[in-house]
Amino acid sequence: MKALAVCGFGVGSSMILKMSLEKAFRELGISAEVENTDINDARGAGADVIFTSFELAEELRGSVNVPVYSVKRYMDVAEVKAAVEKYMSER
Repeated sequence: MKALAVCGFGVGSSMILKMSLEKAFRELGISAEVENTDINDARGAGADVIFTSFELAEELRGSVNVPVYSVKRYMDVAEVKAAVEKYMSER
């Protein structure tokens, strides 16, 4: 599985979200490749799922064909883990 952590520029906050996603996937025993990227590159990245902020989620949902989940606090592994669990239950 390939997951994307997306922010506006693909550098700062998406890297933090990427690290939290990796930890969440690990804790759940799910094998996943997680990459961080900016919103423009996310549209053509070919991922299975995208995790991003509430602000960017709506924009992405209208332009990608994969599920998009929003996370408010990127460093909150429990919140990120809940988003991953929601994705896994809905796929």
